Amino acid sequence: MNISDNTPVKKIIVAVAPVAHVGHPIPAGCKNPLTPQEIARDVIECWKEGASMVHLHVRDTTGQQVSSLEVFSQTLDLIRRESDIVIQGSTGGVTTLSLEERCVSVEEPRTQVASLNMGSTNLGEGVYINTVPDIRFWAQRMNENRVVPELEVFDLGMISTVLKLREEGILQDPLNFNLCLGFEGALPARGENLYHFASSLPPGSRWCFLHEGMKDMSLLLAAAALGASGVRVGFEDGCYLKPAQPARSNAELVKQLVTLLRSISYEPTTVLETKKLLGVQK
Repeated sequence: MNISDNTPVKKIIVAVAPVAHVGHPIPAGCKNPLTPQEIARDVIECWKEGASMVHLHVRDTTGQQVSSLEVFSQTLDLIRRESDIVIQGSTGGVTTLSLEERCVSVEEPRTQVASLNMGSTNLGEGVYINTVPDIRFWAQRMNENRVVPELEVFDLGMISTVLKLREEGILQDPLNFNLCLGFEGALPARGENLYHFASSLPPGSRWCFLHEGMKDMSLLLAAAALGASGVRVGFEDGCYLKPAQPARSNAELVKQLVTLLRSISYEPTTVLETKKLLGVQK
């Protein structure tokens, strides 16, 4: 008998963030999806390859972040014709939108999870501002709309903010973290930083991982081995399957990730398993 036949299969969420930010360079041969039709087609193909959650910003058809839900809702209409993938809305992105405008995705009834940035950090030449009062405001909106917060942390100090807001009753257990490495001005994407980050989380936490500027999937596999509940790919994070080999589509990234995870005895969660793991109620 092959030894691998007795290896227990572990489950992990595969998420996709399909739309690259405006201004981010896209390698030749990559088509950044921007229209509702393009995004929905990409998302459905990613779902077929094993993705169970999609991260979407509220944008217009040029990729700019906006406060109108028109394009966002049209995109969800098209996705829901063929897929039950978990919808995660964003409250983030370096933008001039107001406090209320940044969390407009939470007002879309089909949004089930939303990113909640747990502090401010330098991002490139700018400052990504997320004050504690702002975080309380967004968290309350999520609570009102039965949207599960995914806690985006860019450095270790943000974990203390999570614990503070848990003590206040703003956030509840179980805590769902998303460890964000590789952003210019925040923690670099290195194995030792991932290990220290993951080992600093409060007991009982669930955590996912994204690698900004990803050129290969080695750190995603390291995160799986360290006990991550989920890992993410997509043009928002990086377009490469491996150095110097860009993917032609988001679905190709998802397919590659699932293949690599299966090679180390991991299986992507189903949508129902993802909803149960994250505590999604709608």
